Amino acid sequence: MTMLAIGVFIVSYLFIATERIPKTHAALGGAAIVLALGVMGSQDAFYSRETGIDWDVIFLLLGMMIIVGVLRHTGVFEYTAIWAAKRAKGSALRIMILLVLITAVASAFLDNVTTILLIAPVTLLVCDRLAINPVPFLIAEVLASNIGGAATLIGDPPNIIIGSRAGLTFNDFLVHMTPIVIIEIAVFTLILPRLFRGSFAVDPERVADVMALDEREAIRDPGLLIKCGLVLAAVFTGFIGHSIFHIEPSVVALLGAGILILASRLPQRDYMAAVEWETLLFFAGLFIMIGALVKTGVIERLAAAATDATGGNALVATMLILGVSAVLSGVIDNIPYVATMSPLVADLVARMDHSTPGHPLWWSLTLGADFGGNLTAVGASANVVMLGIARRADYPISFWEFTRKGVVVTAITVAVAAPYLWLRYFVLA
Repeated sequence: MTMLAIGVFIVSYLFIATERIPKTHAALGGAAIVLALGVMGSQDAFYSRETGIDWDVIFLLLGMMIIVGVLRHTGVFEYTAIWAAKRAKGSALRIMILLVLITAVASAFLDNVTTILLIAPVTLLVCDRLAINPVPFLIAEVLASNIGGAATLIGDPPNIIIGSRAGLTFNDFLVHMTPIVIIEIAVFTLILPRLFRGSFAVDPERVADVMALDEREAIRDPGLLIKCGLVLAAVFTGFIGHSIFHIEPSVVALLGAGILILASRLPQRDYMAAVEWETLLFFAGLFIMIGALVKTGVIERLAAAATDATGGNALVATMLILGVSAVLSGVIDNIPYVATMSPLVADLVARMDHSTPGHPLWWSLTLGADFGGNLTAVGASANVVMLGIARRADYPISFWEFTRKGVVVTAITVAVAAPYLWLRYFVLA
């Protein structure tokens, strides 16, 4: 069963990477095989928190997609697009930097998938106005969202798992993670011109047309915009106050979507058109295949081998966990990886001389898992959602087009994170 789970995952991943067939077909096909051959049962696939579909992720996405579908009818995305283009004076590079910074900051306080769902429509409209290719902008934003999400406890789902297991608070993440994330975003911003070289040419006539626009005229339904604003404020409060209210973000998103559907009175086709059904099905198939790897012990054995190689040295363990987490989180979903790795890190921390909640091993796991999400097109949920949005807008992004950029950014961010961990926790401690 172990070899079968590994074989199905590898073959499906190759189909996803080479795009010989649609990635949703590859994921669902792989899931069907592991279910049909008995590697996974219905209990494992649909009800288990360790190996099953993460329904919180699925329904969080569904709720936020519906909210974005309603919000689109207010004209606020057009307003924001024109505002951003005018503030950047039509410079494509300045627009990219502005959108990247907005995305990174938003991802620290929302989950990065929600941020991408909100920022991607704005990006598509800005690029349409200026007649430039939106693909580099979308890729840059999702890379920034995965970096920015590492800053806080609620910015990325793996952080919540690590925080719960290690007894880390929101303030712990602010103190330990936010400084390195600020440095990483600064470095990322500096490399944007070279990373996306040749993507910033703009027709001067298009720039003049955009500068002449009045963004206030883009708002089509002020009343609906006010309703959306109130509901979004409540939803974001629910996200941020998750640890206080004890209401899952998925429930908050679905409640917000339901309220907006009733308040907007829009026809079903208007808000349901924004739902990326293929993306949701892809996630379902991917969760089942990864669950098969978890159930058969593949991920646990990989993690155990990595931790055994440290020899009890805290610095070696920190750097090894950072590197292994970055690679594995880029290949498989970082949620089950972190869920499996956390007990092993807890065991390592307990054996170290200073087993405090702020032990560097926890931060190396967090940085590796979050930054590793940028490695490939399926490394993080936000990547998959962004690819789905781009495809729906007739700007398909291939697996390798994304991964070529992701590998560079992951290598740089991990390279910057390594000396930060060494200096802060071993040299200056």
